[in-house]
Amino acid sequence: MMKIIIVGCGRNGSGLAQELSKAGHSITVIDSDAAAFAQLGKNFQGKTVEGIGFDRDVLLKAEIDRTDALAVFTSSDESNAVIARIAREIYHVPKVVARLYDRRKAEIYKRLGVQTLSSTTWAIKRAVDILSYSPLNAVFSFGNGDAELTKIEVPPLMVGHRVNDLTVVGDIHVVAIERNNKTILPTAGTVFKHRDMLYIAAATVSGDQLKKLLGLNDGRGM
Repeated sequence: MMKIIIVGCGRNGSGLAQELSKAGHSITVIDSDAAAFAQLGKNFQGKTVEGIGFDRDVLLKAEIDRTDALAVFTSSDESNAVIARIAREIYHVPKVVARLYDRRKAEIYKRLGVQTLSSTTWAIKRAVDILSYSPLNAVFSFGNGDAELTKIEVPPLMVGHRVNDLTVVGDIHVVAIERNNKTILPTAGTVFKHRDMLYIAAATVSGDQLKKLLGLNDGRGM
């Protein structure tokens, strides 16, 4: 179970809170309008905090200093960016996701280590994926988030297998392997070794398939 803070209780924020709460995580939702919490529904098991998302006292009341992840879904790009940076740089929250409508800003914040979302269609699903599933660490998002570069230590079940076993043409490709402090560009016949760190380029919609190939499939998205 993870402790997750969600700032903004609009359609996306409340939907994300409900999804993560159902998955068994401890959720705290922050919003400046107490009436917005009604969108969480009567069955929501998490906590709510009324206040501005970048206010220090509000964040401390939400226990940001003890949280595993934070997602920002207010209607303001500026507020989302500020809150994300505070969480990342001041409180060192391990996983931070920010909803940014301006793609140019999104690219800037990606370089600062903040995962960004710009597609309404994928917003809730991608936020759940990024916040919840630690085995797959997305280190770079391509374009509108249709594909990602994922970093993962080779699972025990894949040791001894070849790169070709983890390749789906047009969807999933191992683009690099870190091994013994060196980076190699593998061929289809390269054999995975213990403690290899894999860099995998994959279409976002192929998340379930990638997890299945890696032996991590649990019926949920990447």
